Amino acid sequence: MNSLNKVRQIIESGKAVLGIELGSTRIKAVLVDQVGTVIETGGFDWENSLINGVWTYSLDEVWKGIQECYKDLSERVKEKYDVRLNKLSAMGVSAMMHGYLPFDKEGNQLAEFRTWRNTFTGQAANELTELFQYNIPERWSIAHLYHVILNKEEHVKNIDFITTLAGYVHWKLTGEKVMGVGEASGMFPIDISNKNYNKDMIEKFNSLISSNKYSWTLEEILPKVLVAGEEAGKLTEEGALLLDPTGELKAGSKLCPPEGDAGTGMVATNSIAKKTGNVSAGTSAFAMVVLEKELSKLHKQLDMVTTPTGDLVAMAHSNNCTTDINAWMEIFNQCLGVFGVKVTPGELYKNLFEKALDGDDDCGDLMSYCFYSGEHGIGLTEGCPMFLHPANSKFNLANFMRVQLYTCFGAMKLGMDILTKEENVKIDKILGHGGIFKTKGVAQNILAAAIGAPVVVMETAGDGGAWGIALLALYLDKNQENNSLEDFLNDTIFRDADAVKVEPNQNMVIGYERFIERYKSGLSIEQEAVNYLKNRV
Repeated sequence: MNSLNKVRQIIESGKAVLGIELGSTRIKAVLVDQVGTVIETGGFDWENSLINGVWTYSLDEVWKGIQECYKDLSERVKEKYDVRLNKLSAMGVSAMMHGYLPFDKEGNQLAEFRTWRNTFTGQAANELTELFQYNIPERWSIAHLYHVILNKEEHVKNIDFITTLAGYVHWKLTGEKVMGVGEASGMFPIDISNKNYNKDMIEKFNSLISSNKYSWTLEEILPKVLVAGEEAGKLTEEGALLLDPTGELKAGSKLCPPEGDAGTGMVATNSIAKKTGNVSAGTSAFAMVVLEKELSKLHKQLDMVTTPTGDLVAMAHSNNCTTDINAWMEIFNQCLGVFGVKVTPGELYKNLFEKALDGDDDCGDLMSYCFYSGEHGIGLTEGCPMFLHPANSKFNLANFMRVQLYTCFGAMKLGMDILTKEENVKIDKILGHGGIFKTKGVAQNILAAAIGAPVVVMETAGDGGAWGIALLALYLDKNQENNSLEDFLNDTIFRDADAVKVEPNQNMVIGYERFIERYKSGLSIEQEAVNYLKNRV
């Protein structure tokens, strides 16, 4: 049987597994076979909106995007394999972590979806960090909840359930109000000894808000926590129609626990073992390192989350990464268009990214800040993208492109430096994933220099978290042997994986350190720009 017929049989027999991830700018679907090989993908581009000072997506946009993404996948499957996609063995849903989605007892949405990108919860986050003696970042769900309590927002008294985007979509597909432990760890701190919410901190929170006399307590409105390998419900008739309004998709598929993009990124890069980590680079950038032990003290620049199996992870997160470089690439594309030159996006990115390697290791004294939104780790509540080229700098295309790539990892590096230089955490390797790594050897080398550790990029890097959640669904589907997730990934998925590993180039390491010192000293300029924008009439 040829490979085409073999895949067709997998699809027809309902053995294919689906993963869907709602990223910041793209919703992606990945269909895999029983060994995790990608059969086909689908996608839908979308963008968040800033409405009344809140970064958000409407739930109508969510379902339109999911349906268009699934439709794109289905049509590609039909075109390539001449078979209808109407039955799945298992599936999983992932999305941007954190944020705030509250609902009442009837399932009515009580407030707009407030995404991870909102940084107006500073007071709430700081007060909870002091209360718990545990870092509570501004984007965490509990910070958003306490923020609306402090603001005395009318809807709080009617809350019956709060969740994240992944948890919401999973709920509507299955009827189950559950959450994977990795995603849950971005809502509220997890006790890694029992892989559930920290009871002492829940009691402290309930005591903190007791004077409000709400009808609910925190443990009553949070999703139930599950770990990888546990079944999190089945696709209902209503859920199948939400996903595929044509009615062709049958109900009954098993679903794995919904996870955030951090957890699925770890799975997609096989970086759930201790002393390994991964960097996910897209609209935001975050580095995750699986720890051997607790850190020595509280660091507000580092988030403590977990793997999908509940192991402790330190995360250095930045809200901003590729948005600004994408904007510059569009300017270059428009410039070429003026001269009647047409290039594909792939060609544009590849050639200009590769040009960056011709630049000076310290970017020729150029500086760029890619802050479209606020950046919690450096105290920015709002952003203003900025490019600086001193009169005596080496201002050329190679250095321009290089500094745009350097700054993508700048804010994240500040957190990683705490982990490696202050806490002396040892890292054997970091696995990179996200579209920025598609041009071989460019962003990979820059990241290795930024963190001072080997960086591995796999051929699957471009499929990212959608593939990662598909693998978690496949792990659920095949977990009759009760293998650990780590063994499943090593033995079934990544045994023969193609991967490229680069060691840090010492000249580039030195150059990046010079860049980051200028980066830190220039942050006051960024703050002044934000102040200027605030004060404009």
